[in-house]
Amino acid sequence: MIVIDGQHSDMQVASFANLEEILVKVMENGTMENRIVTDVLVNNEPFSEIYPHQAEDIEASEISSLEIISVPVGEMAMSITRELYKVVQIMGDGARHVADLFRQADDTEALEMYQDLLQVVRDFLGMIGVLRSEFTLKDHAAFNSGVEEISDLFGEMTEVMENEDWILLADLLEYEFVPATDRWKNVIHLLREDIRKVNKG
Repeated sequence: MIVIDGQHSDMQVASFANLEEILVKVMENGTMENRIVTDVLVNNEPFSEIYPHQAEDIEASEISSLEIISVPVGEMAMSITRELYKVVQIMGDGARHVADLFRQADDTEALEMYQDLLQVVRDFLGMIGVLRSEFTLKDHAAFNSGVEEISDLFGEMTEVMENEDWILLADLLEYEFVPATDRWKNVIHLLREDIRKVNKG
């Protein structure tokens, strides 16, 4: 039995050799156009690949039921923007915490957390970039100035790090980086509006 988004499929598990063949067929037959698979349940147990092509190792004879759950791309994009608001909050809180550690002369822990913060910011900008290229139809000045501001700030912070001026780095994080992250809330709001319009259209 194969169920896709609550609907029983005409496809039969026995017609396939393994789970991967079934999933590939489902993706090819057009039912998943403009949709993103969020859950795959094999025999009522959640399945997600731990290594590439793990689905090939699950033979059709082992599958008594398969359920595939998906959401429209636009709906997924809206939920990602909700998460991005939280990420902005995490970046601001993280920057304040790193600044406090530098001021307490706890340089080792501060530098470790600073590296984590950089990674979060890179991932955040990457996700914003993907959403913008996929959905937004406008070239928002707020987006461009936000990216420029963060890039300039990281350039400045890198120089300060090379000079090991931890107090200045703490000041840059607290008084420039935190307000810069707050301004991203407006960019996310603009992205949400664009995605909403695309979803309606």
